[in-house]
Amino acid sequence: MKKLYLIDASIYVFRAWFSMDDSITDKNGNPINAVYGFAHFILQLLERERPTHIAALFDESLTSSFRNTIYPDYKANREPAPDELKHQFQLCRRLCRAIGITEKASKRYEADDLIGSLSERYSHNKNQMVIVSRDKDLVQLLKHGDLFWDFADDRRLDCDAATDHFGVRPEQMADFLALAGDSVDNIPGVPGVGKKTAQVLLSHFVDLEQLYQDLDQVLGLALRGGQRIRGLLEQHRDLAFISRQLAQIKCDIKLQLEPEDLRWSPDIKKVERFFNSLGIGQRLLPRYRSVMQGQP
Repeated sequence: MKKLYLIDASIYVFRAWFSMDDSITDKNGNPINAVYGFAHFILQLLERERPTHIAALFDESLTSSFRNTIYPDYKANREPAPDELKHQFQLCRRLCRAIGITEKASKRYEADDLIGSLSERYSHNKNQMVIVSRDKDLVQLLKHGDLFWDFADDRRLDCDAATDHFGVRPEQMADFLALAGDSVDNIPGVPGVGKKTAQVLLSHFVDLEQLYQDLDQVLGLALRGGQRIRGLLEQHRDLAFISRQLAQIKCDIKLQLEPEDLRWSPDIKKVERFFNSLGIGQRLLPRYRSVMQGQP
């Protein structure tokens, strides 16, 4: 393995759900617009990249993550997926298996944690991790030589480009979210400290620990209302460290996945059966056969 593609799959299922017409249905009239759009995304990625090793990681639940025990309101601002979308999530996982891509999900850990654990395990021996997502949280996993690929915008960021784009170094992303918060995941951060202030703080301090070792240094920074910022940081210290716990990706989950398990193993018969069972074989099989051309 020289390059491992790690797909933050749920983002692309949701994207397909919202962008594809819900008139796309299976043989029984059930909507499969998310499956259809997700299939196009996967086929496009395979066609463009011809990966040897790839995995798709899914989120299984909004409420059973270990982070909910730390902070019960974590992601509480999100509406649960409707039943018809939950069904399509399962179909998207089956699609990955049919198409020869290993997929995983966990009720306790999020897709980010599964991606982080695989990245930590295999980012050695000059293996390159390509993290396919548009979720800035995952930037914290980048090591020298890795890429963060926002597929929808076709933006690929290495460590240096990510620093320029987000205003903090990849290894500071969890600290950044701990200070600025994240409304998408309902991570509170430090009330009154926004993104720009967090960027200024982290340009001077390595991380939260160094910041809180000497809050008086904040008074000497080029910050409007430095005294107020110092007071907010002191007042909400516990919230800052809880927020970082929520933002930090776990990278030590024991996943029983060896390099051979992560190898893309296409099987045209499995794909035919899956697509035809949904009544979309005529539309998608020619595309898949085109992807298969030149594969060993």
